Amino acid sequence: MSEHIVSPKIYVMIFLSLMAGTGLTVWAAFRNFGPFNIVIALAIASFKATLVVLYFMHARYSPRRTHLVIVSSVFWLAIMLVLTLSDYNTR
Repeated sequence: MSEHIVSPKIYVMIFLSLMAGTGLTVWAAFRNFGPFNIVIALAIASFKATLVVLYFMHARYSPRRTHLVIVSSVFWLAIMLVLTLSDYNTR
């Protein structure tokens, strides 16, 4: 089984993107977006987590079964979050 070799330029670009995301997170933390604070924070965190999973965990170059496991895990997480938040909103 051959492994995919990722260029150092890609890793530098991902690192810079993660640093920009961190800067954006800090900037957003000091702003008041009203009820959208959590939405903005989760969107930034999801973007950064996606970059980490795709490139640093090499999910982008993995077989289709690995993609299926990742998508299934995210789908299950979404179900659990929806159920938890719906319970929280009804109390």
